[in-house]
Amino acid sequence: MISFLDLKGVNQQYATELKEAAARVIDSGWYLQGSANAVFEEHYAQYIGTRFCVGVANGLDALTLIYRAWMEMGVMTAGDEVIVPANTYIASILAISENGLKPVLVEPDEETLELDDRLIEAAITPRTRSVMVVHLYGRCAYTERIGQLCKKYGLKLVEDNAQAHGCQYNRGTRTGSLGDAAGHSFYPGKNLGALGDGGAVTTNDEALADCVRALANYGSQKKYVFRYRGRNSRLDELQAALLDVKLRHLDDDNLHRQRVAAYYYGHIKNPLVRLPRRIDDTHNVYHIFPILCPERDRLQQHLREQGIETLIHYPIPPHLQQCYSEWHRLQLPITEKIHQQELSLPISPVLTDDEAQQVVEAVNSF
Repeated sequence: MISFLDLKGVNQQYATELKEAAARVIDSGWYLQGSANAVFEEHYAQYIGTRFCVGVANGLDALTLIYRAWMEMGVMTAGDEVIVPANTYIASILAISENGLKPVLVEPDEETLELDDRLIEAAITPRTRSVMVVHLYGRCAYTERIGQLCKKYGLKLVEDNAQAHGCQYNRGTRTGSLGDAAGHSFYPGKNLGALGDGGAVTTNDEALADCVRALANYGSQKKYVFRYRGRNSRLDELQAALLDVKLRHLDDDNLHRQRVAAYYYGHIKNPLVRLPRRIDDTHNVYHIFPILCPERDRLQQHLREQGIETLIHYPIPPHLQQCYSEWHRLQLPITEKIHQQELSLPISPVLTDDEAQQVVEAVNSF
């Protein structure tokens, strides 16, 4: 069986370094808010290209705390609107609604599967305060038009960079540094994955970074003094140390993903299967390799019979989930089509050439 993602194999590449890093934390006797966090935050901010990085407990908290901080700072109030792609993972939307803000769902471009920048301006109202771009599948979703619209209307630009560690908008400018703030997830399956949960906020705004850090620490900037009604959302020392090891190898891991993706693009030839429009590989780190097929479920079963594990990202779009039942009447045909047809092929830093060839042959034989 070719697994969708061999996490054990991914981490086995760096097992010695990871075990040494874990031992240093264990031997230090300091497990929260210590030197490992400080080092990783500094290194990750430098890598992304921002002045500040704040480690938090997970990617959802990262996004939630960005908007919560702006509310505490008086930039936004309950009921303000945030434009967000309709075909994203639910966490992008939960971060908005958890703060009493209103998500405004905008359809993706069917060719790129990313937020359609041609539709954003029509969705802007006097209550719009922000646009969230989601670098879905590891592909850069930012465009010049999006940046210009945010400047024109005075909107905060937030990046959901949970799937795109190391991706670039242009050479030298990474996702996570393009907007006013970005949320990052270090869930184990991500391109930069911890061995547990973890997340971070990156920004060039010092006031925002300070507020996020306080909110994530019970609302405290000074021990036992609470300026905000915060929460406990902290990246622990062990995960920070492990992430710092894996950060050193991230570009090489992404390069391997890009080579696998290039092989898929060059060799998948099946009239029943459509691939998203290809872009420069620096703009895509291929966290996920999605294909689209009207007979998706039959294709998945065919691949399973050929010994190939696949996943669906995601079977039910957010507006049809029970938790957002008020949206069930929305007409979002492109989003629904993507969710009905999307299938994710195996891709990882440890997928071999032979395995990639088997995947292609199985897809083409459907």
